[in-house]
Amino acid sequence: MCSSWVVLAFCCLSQLCADQSLKPQIAASRLAANNPTLTTVTLEKPFCMFDSSLHPNKSYAIYLYAMKESASAISSLVINNSSKPLDGTFQQTKGGQLGPYKAALFNVPNCASPPRLADVGDVNKVSDVLKQYLFRVGDDGTCLYDPNFLGICNPPLSPDTTYRFKYLLLDTTEGIVKDQTLWSDPIKTRRVKLPLKIDTWPGRRSGDMIVITSILSVLMFLLLAGFLASVSSVVMRSEDSSAETRRMSQTIQQSEPRPQLSSE
Repeated sequence: MCSSWVVLAFCCLSQLCADQSLKPQIAASRLAANNPTLTTVTLEKPFCMFDSSLHPNKSYAIYLYAMKESASAISSLVINNSSKPLDGTFQQTKGGQLGPYKAALFNVPNCASPPRLADVGDVNKVSDVLKQYLFRVGDDGTCLYDPNFLGICNPPLSPDTTYRFKYLLLDTTEGIVKDQTLWSDPIKTRRVKLPLKIDTWPGRRSGDMIVITSILSVLMFLLLAGFLASVSSVVMRSEDSSAETRRMSQTIQQSEPRPQLSSE
């Protein structure tokens, strides 16, 4: 009974409770900070999504497809007339511009024994929990350029570009698709900032704050310049006084009568 409640709570938390509008969800910010990035999008894996389509003595896997939102609706199909998954690659679809491409293949997440999100606070367990619960699209920076790479390529996404994602349940025994989600809501990667527009301050400043800071900087400069001028004036006066004293001393010494030597 307790385990059933845990499963139910987990499904509701991850917004993957079974209905006909299931779609991939972007990972919560507490689990994946800075998401999306310039070239990656972190998604929640499909926990409890396909339980009604699973049957004993069968082997299943999950395909993740990605495409740019600009791709036409006609080209968004991922299954052929024989219920076989399409094999579009990143290169063939120009990074999802012409249609969906396979971005990942992984095992069906175990809804009966999900990772404990409470373990995210444990330094020794957080990496394993996040790996079980999340998938990062665009995380492989080498597969496109590795001539020996034979798996499904998951190369970096394009910055400032909107993507959609879809999960498929594949019956690996028969090689056919048993179920699928809807396409996700649009998810946009971050935009590259121009160097001149990068905010290098510790915190953002309003226009008034910038004006006040500029005025204070000018006043500080004038105050420092005045202080240095005063110090310089005192030093010069001190040097002039010392020189005058030396001249007076020499004049006095020259005017004093010298003692005459007595002759025998």
